[in-house]
Parts: sequence; structure tokens; C-alpha cells
Amino acid sequence: MKKILCNALFLGWIIFAISCAGSKNNKPVVAVPPAIISETNNEAVVYNDGYDSDVQKKWVDSVYNQLTFDEKIGQLFMVAAYSNKDSAHIKSIDKLITENKVGGLIFFQGGPLRQARLTNRFQSKTKLPLFIGIDAEWGLSMRLDSTYRFPWNMTLGAIKDKNLIRKVGEKMGYQTKRMGIQFNFAPVLDINTNPKNPIIGFRSFGESKENVAESASAIMKGFQSSGILSTGKHFPGHGDTETDSHYGLPVVNFSRERLEETEFYPYKQLFKDGLESVMVAHLNVPALEPRPNYPSSISYNVVTNVLQKHLGFNGLIFTDALNMKAASNYLKPGEIDLEAFLAGNDILLFAENVPVAYEKICAAYQDTIITPERLAHSVKKILKYKYKSGLNQYKPIDLKNLYTDLNSSDNDALQYQLYENAITILKNKNDILPINNLETSKIAYVKLGDDANSSFISTLKKYTEVTEVADDNTDSLNVKLKAFNTVIVGFHKSDKAWKSHAFSDAELLKLQQIAKNNVVILDAFTKPYSLMQIASLDEIEGVVQSYQNSNIAQEVSAEIIFGAVEAKGKLPVSVTPHFKVGDGIDTQKINRLGFTAPENVGMNPAILSQIDQIAKKAIDKKMTPGLQVLVARKGKVIYQKSFGSHTYDNAVKVVNSDLYDIASLTKIVSTLPNVMQQYDQKKINLESTVGEMLPTFKNSDKEAITFKELLSHYARLQAWIPFYQSTLDANKKPSDKYYRKISDSQFSKQVADSLFIRNDYHDTIMKMIIDSKLLPKKEYKYSDFTFIMLRDYLERTTGKSLDVLSEDHFFRPLGMNNTTYNPLKKFSNYIIPPTEVDNYFRYQTIQGYVHDMAAAMDGGVAGHAGIFSNAMDVAKIMQMYLQKGNYGNHQYFSAKTFDEFNTCHYCAEGNRRGLGFDKPQPAGTPGPTCGCVSSESFGHTGFTGGIAWADPETEIVYVFLSNRTFPESTVNTLSKENIREDIQKIIQSAIIR
Repeated sequence: MKKILCNALFLGWIIFAISCAGSKNNKPVVAVPPAIISETNNEAVVYNDGYDSDVQKKWVDSVYNQLTFDEKIGQLFMVAAYSNKDSAHIKSIDKLITENKVGGLIFFQGGPLRQARLTNRFQSKTKLPLFIGIDAEWGLSMRLDSTYRFPWNMTLGAIKDKNLIRKVGEKMGYQTKRMGIQFNFAPVLDINTNPKNPIIGFRSFGESKENVAESASAIMKGFQSSGILSTGKHFPGHGDTETDSHYGLPVVNFSRERLEETEFYPYKQLFKDGLESVMVAHLNVPALEPRPNYPSSISYNVVTNVLQKHLGFNGLIFTDALNMKAASNYLKPGEIDLEAFLAGNDILLFAENVPVAYEKICAAYQDTIITPERLAHSVKKILKYKYKSGLNQYKPIDLKNLYTDLNSSDNDALQYQLYENAITILKNKNDILPINNLETSKIAYVKLGDDANSSFISTLKKYTEVTEVADDNTDSLNVKLKAFNTVIVGFHKSDKAWKSHAFSDAELLKLQQIAKNNVVILDAFTKPYSLMQIASLDEIEGVVQSYQNSNIAQEVSAEIIFGAVEAKGKLPVSVTPHFKVGDGIDTQKINRLGFTAPENVGMNPAILSQIDQIAKKAIDKKMTPGLQVLVARKGKVIYQKSFGSHTYDNAVKVVNSDLYDIASLTKIVSTLPNVMQQYDQKKINLESTVGEMLPTFKNSDKEAITFKELLSHYARLQAWIPFYQSTLDANKKPSDKYYRKISDSQFSKQVADSLFIRNDYHDTIMKMIIDSKLLPKKEYKYSDFTFIMLRDYLERTTGKSLDVLSEDHFFRPLGMNNTTYNPLKKFSNYIIPPTEVDNYFRYQTIQGYVHDMAAAMDGGVAGHAGIFSNAMDVAKIMQMYLQKGNYGNHQYFSAKTFDEFNTCHYCAEGNRRGLGFDKPQPAGTPGPTCGCVSSESFGHTGFTGGIAWADPETEIVYVFLSNRTFPESTVNTLSKENIREDIQKIIQSAIIR
């Protein structure tokens, strides 16, 4: 009956949709805000309904005057909608829109495309477009599957650079707007001073009011710059509570002075910065509302006297969800809605029963408890923000490319920056972090927690050898750990918001026992409050707080541990008794390769992705069974992928950790850096002669060849000699004179499986080189002899074999733990793709033994070939060259020495080579590169199908490894089709700055 009476008051109203054009010159005119006086709770309230322009005011007034009473009341409601529910739910929302004229929807669980379709459906059923809201504090993924997840507020609170947090707001704002949403119910302004808070916690930016205000303001500005209206919550402050308001009414038992000084502080700051709306929490705040157990969301004292009158907030005011027990336990549906409106709220969020609430509000209006001015105040304010959010020119959501737009690659780029700035080092006894001296480090990793750790451990292993050690028995675990001098303990807890972040009792005991007996670095991939459980941190040398267990957090944390990234984060909350808010130890990076998204180093990921097609082409056309490609720029790996299989039967897929025979890349990976150290130590110079370096060459026609000529392939040496042929018998099989199937003291150098050559055959190889004829003309001629000879020089000078020398001087200190001669001594052949089916010398499939015949005859250790490695390890030494001899804060040789070796000393004579390095070919001539790299660039290629190239001008490292020689090496289609060069072209074209 009351509804009929209420409707009768407005029978004469004309119903039609209105859209107001702007002034002739389209320039907004600022209007004077009208003041509306209303009597509520026996107090006169001045409602400031200011407008941004006269155009906006005209639109609001026009639309308001055309609304029926039902439609005006309906504007007050924002009801819950889901895109993962059945048709009955959808029809119930249809009914609320068409019959109850609700003004908005707040979406919860579902998926982006489903929600977008439903949004378009629901918007099509209403005359005045609906407000669409979402509670997406860390991005749409808080509610929707298949969307991007940004860090929690507490993680962001560790970041000093607030501009990064603003970028988060911009990204989330863009994605929210792309979904046809106008309101994100964020940022959280609660100051989490209570570690036991069950509902805020990680949702807060921390316990410092200044940090909360600055961080929240930054994210708000990001939202609003993207056209999204942000909502500060949960007023008056939910941070120091121990009750979840979804289930009960929390008590905030502070004085008015404390509330003014602390809880209100972020609101005051954000009001100055232009916060558009506020959500009022369901809290019992005795200092503000004298009625016992009276929820703040329905308190006139809180909503009107404090928020609007005292703090001067004129924006849109939302209740927190009215279905929450803190509110619904106090009053019935309908009653709670009316009380919330009377308290001064504008929008009633998640009303449980809109028809009943309508009846209550309508009756109050009829009884003049609600005045026309009061109703107009909220409805016009709602219309004002609908205009401001663009709903006066509503367009349906474009469903095309929706998923792609929401999950663009630059999300990862920002995510890397966020964790690089958030992850916090809390303890660093004896400067254990970053781990330096890899040559003496023996590192174990122990996992605690129940969540994934694969990104962390795989990234750790990219820096050096890290052994995973697991044992449920703590005693036997400690026995295993005795072999190591550093233990990294990763505590991995689920990134799902409401799961426990606590250590179990067993885990705490295990950590205590490990720390008692070992040097330990604890890395906590969870909420910082977890550290409070640890009774003592005295025996733990390093503590890293990584906040969340996402893949990028794990990757960046490993980078920080090894110094590829400096630690910058500051703890946003106190973790008593160990650490206080603001703690955080800054570290310096030690120029090791790191990892990031292409955008962060000025590269276009869409263009880089074209490498995939080139790689696929090489495999599909059987130019190689498989391959690895790595691209780094500015010290960051931005592309690392593996393609294809070990062989054409596709039985074993190539992965990034697999080891390839890198053939002639051995020259610059193993031999050349050792030679550069000799040069740097002035043991040789450019004019040193072969006779001086190798006495066996004295009195030969090669005695006077200079070091500069030798390394420039300008010494008139033959390209190579098929040394193996002289060791075959009449049937072209390995002769018993030179080989044995079983190793013994005289035949200990292994050439292949069950094939050993006599120990002294290297002397014969050197004799053949000494006796070989020099070429008649002095011109550039690539020769393997150079590096075969240099191996002898290095071993004679240092007293160490080349494999030991390279391991000691470069591979271990650089963390090249996957780089070695004779890999089967350390690794299974399962991770080594075969290089050839040999039917001319060894008569077997060559796998794990060097393909190069001369290197094989030297027992797998040679100056020109023999190294097995993967793209990541090769990139490390190329980066060391790019940094002119420096890597991991270790100077392997001087920058001056590098510059000397990277110089083309005979360019004027048509020889492009540097000293040991290959250089770009002159224009119009064939060569190793795409012809699009700088003249300062350098590198090398390998017979098995590899290239390693670095360019100081663009700071790019490019590594390509393959086994194009399998099953036979005679036809080099990979080279003829310019696969490596075409990939290099793509890399160059991907540079955007």
C-alpha cells in the first residue's frame, strides 16, 4: 500500500532518457555549488552538491527531473552480481534492473569475458546506465579468473618510489575501464597496526600512517588518471581490529584524539588529493558513536557528523556490503538499508532485499523522515559521478581482444619493477648478501612451506651450482648439509589471499636446527608477520622478506641474493621482536646478469616474439632438431627459450638447462679469456712471436708469426688438417696402433664411447702443424691452428691443463656451472643433445663427446673446441666481455686489454677480425652477422650451429645454440637460410629506445 502511495506522488512525471550537449565552444563552465538545507536527526545539514561544470549540472538536473520516484530510489542501490552463476541468478539481476530500477552492480567472482557479456546485457535493460563496481584491490584477479594479478598493498607498502605505485593504479585502472567498470573499491586506507587483524593485514599498505597515505594517494591518482573512480576504505579505520566484519562487529576502542591523529590521517590527505568516494565500514567505534554496538555504517554521527561535516568530505559515500554479519546481525534487510541512508550514505552496497529496502525508504519518505532535498542530494550526487565517469555517453564493452588487452606483456614489466623495489633485506650479517665469491661457495637449498618454488630454485641455479637438499628427518638433513658452506632456506606459502602464512611447528624446529649448524639465508615468500613466529634470528645470517610467492617475486629474490639487483625495500609493518617498521638494508648490485621484461630495457616484446617463428621454421625444415636462443640487454635477460627436441624423433624436448657442444665458441669462452689475462699481466704483447711463446716452433717457418697476426687469423696458417684420417686403418676404421676400446695408462684420452687414443698423439698433432705449409699469400684465413697452439702456450705458461685453468679462472667465479669440457664426467647424457651420427671416424652417435675430431683426439680438451654449455652460461661470459672484463664485481682483466682485443688491427688490409673475436663483416660481403650491428660488436660462431654476439653500442648479448650437425654435418642449411642472422635482425628491430 505504501508503495502505491509513494508512486502516486510522481504519476505526473515524464519518463525519458536525456543526454545534454555541451556549450557551443565545448568549454566547461564552472557552476556555483547550490546549498540544500535538510533536517535529519534534529540537525541542519548543509549538502555541498558542487559540480565540475555547468554542462555537468545541466545534465544532472535534466536527468533527475525525468526520473520516476522508483528510478530515483533505485539509484541508491548497488547489488551483487556474479558471472560464474546460473541463469536463475542472471534473471534475478534482470528483474532488479527492470522492476526495481537499481542504479548499479558490484561484480564478484567469474571471468572477464563472461562478466563483460553480462555487463552489456544488464546495461541494455536500463534507461539510465548502471554504475558497475568491483572490489579489486590487487587488480581484477581478486575477483576474476584469467586476469593479471598485481601485488598486495602490503607488498607495495615496502616500495619507496611511489611513482611505481601510481603506475600500478594506472594499469589496474586501464584494465578496470576496459571491463566497463566505473568504480574500484580501493585503495584501502586502513593502518594495520594489529598483526592479529584477520581481515585487513596484507590488504593494508602498512602501519605507518604517512606511508599508507602516500601509497594510497599514488594508487588513487593512477586509478583516476585512467578514468576510474576510486573508493577509500574502510572508514573510520579497520586496521587495529581482531574481528572479521564479515562475521561479527569489530571494536575500535580508541580515543577521538587517537582516531584524529592516526586513523583519519590518510583520509585527510586523500581528500586533499581528490578522493572521489569513501566506503564506510561496519565497526563499533565508541568514541564516535555512543550507542553500544552500533555499526559505524549506519551511524549519523560517523557518516554525517564526522565524515562529511567534520572532515569536509563531499564525494560519494558507500556503505560496506550490507550482507556482512557486522551489519545484518544488527538489523533486518530493509531496516539496515534505511538506517544507512538516514546516516548519510549515498549508495547502499550489496543490499540483501531491494524490494523490502525500497518499501522502507518509500515509507520514510512518505512520513517526511526523508525529505525531497535529502533524496535529491544523494541521487544527484550519483548522477554527477555517472556523468563524470562517462556514462552520459555510454558505449557497450568491446569484446574483441578483451583477454589480450587485460593481459598485455607490459604487466610483467611493471611487476618486475615492483618486486625489485619491494623485496627487503632485513638481516645481513657479515655482508653475506649478495653472495659473492662463487668459486668458493657451496650452496644448498632447503624448501619449507607448502607452495611452489620452481621459479626460485631455477633462477638460483642460473647463477651458480645450487643443490636441492630434502629430508623430513632433521638429523639426517643436517648430515647432508655438512657438505655445503651456505644454505638458502625458502619459505613458500600460497599467494591465495586468505590462506595461512604461518610456519608449522615442525618447520620452525627444522629451521632452528639448520641454523644452529649452518650459515643460513632465510627467504620468506609470504606475509612479513610470519617472521614473528621465529623465537630467535640470532643464528640466521641473512633474512630476505619477499612478501609473496609469485613467479616474478621468486625470480627477483634470487637476483637480489646474487647481486643482479640491489635491495631497496623497507618493511611496511613491525615484526616484533625482530624488526620495526621502516627496516631494510640497501645492497649494491654486482653487475651479474639479471632478468626482466623486454619493455624495461627498451625492447618491443611483440617484435621479439617473432624469433619464435624463425626458430620454428628452422626445426620444421629440419635445419636442426632443436635450439636455444637467449637475448639480454643492459644486463638483463629478456628472452630465453628452447625449441624442438634433441633429435628428430622428438623423444626429448630441449630445455634451457640442456648442454650443447658449442664447437668454435670454445675459442672465446675458454681459451681467449685466459690469453687475455696473460696479456693483461704483460706476459705477452702484440709483438710476441710464436717462437717466443712456444719453443717447439723455433727454427720453423712459423717462428716469427706475431701474437697479433696469430689471433687475427692473418698468419698464413692452413685452415685445418683432418688429423684423424692418419689414424685410420685400411678399412677407414680407428687403427689399433692408435686406439683402444678400454682405457689404460698409455691410452687414457677418450675420443668417444669405448674409444681411447694413445696419450702422446697430441705431440703428433703439433708436429703436423709445425710442418704444415704456410699459405703463399698474407691474407685473412680462418684457422683452427691458432687456438690449438694457444692451448699449448697456456698450459706451458701456467702449469695447468686448459680445462682446469678455465674452471678455476672463469667458469666457477662467473657461475658458469653448466660449462665444461668432457661433460659426461659431471652430467648425464640425457641433458646433452647428440651432435652427429659419425660414419667416417668413430662410427657411433656422438653424444656427450666433442664433435670436432681434433679436439676429440686431444681427449676432449682443446683450445679451439671441446666446451659444452648452454645459452645462459655463454651469455655470462659475453656479458663479462661487454662489461670490459668485469662481472660480479670481479675484474678479470682490464678494460684496456678488452679494447685492444676488440680492435680490428688489419681492417685496412680487408681483415675484419679482432684479436680472437670475430667482428661484423664489411657491407656487401658474407659474414657472421645480420649486417645490422655496430662496428664495435664482437663474437664468434660455431660449426655445430651456434653464435654468441655482443654489441657495446646497444648493450645486447645474443646467444644461439643448436645441434644442426645431427644426424650429419655435411649440409649446413641453417647457415644457408640465414637463420641466426634473421634472428639477429629481429633483435635489432625490437629496439625502441
